[in-house]
Amino acid sequence: MSEEMEMTEETESKKTEKKKREIEAVLNIYTSFNNTIAHVTDMSGRTIAKITGGMVTKHGRLKANPTIAIFIAKRIAESLEELGTKSLYVRIRAKTGSPTLGPGAHAIIKSLTREGFKILNILDTTRFPRGGPKKKGGRRGRRV
Repeated sequence: MSEEMEMTEETESKKTEKKKREIEAVLNIYTSFNNTIAHVTDMSGRTIAKITGGMVTKHGRLKANPTIAIFIAKRIAESLEELGTKSLYVRIRAKTGSPTLGPGAHAIIKSLTREGFKILNILDTTRFPRGGPKKKGGRRGRRV
């Protein structure tokens, strides 16, 4: 009789493990050629962690470096593992009007996948100008 009780307890514990839902988070990466900023929020928008290139290195010229981006990703991984988050939605943004992303974006994603995180979606949210204010200079441009 006691063996049957133990068997049912084991099956119940396995069911609760399956029911345990993975927590998902949103990773917002802003990359320019001067800096890399990573901001992690939960699905409702509350901040979990915010780490920049300047928090990792003291050299201003290295803030947008892919190597520094790997260190940013390690800090993000530490804060997410405390919460038990394993799935991420990634939103990448570059400087407005910039044709390419900064050098740190791909390095962060690559190192987070190595850490064991599951990337569910990658979305580029770079803004682009649609006209905007009048450019500097006269009707025929600046004359030298």
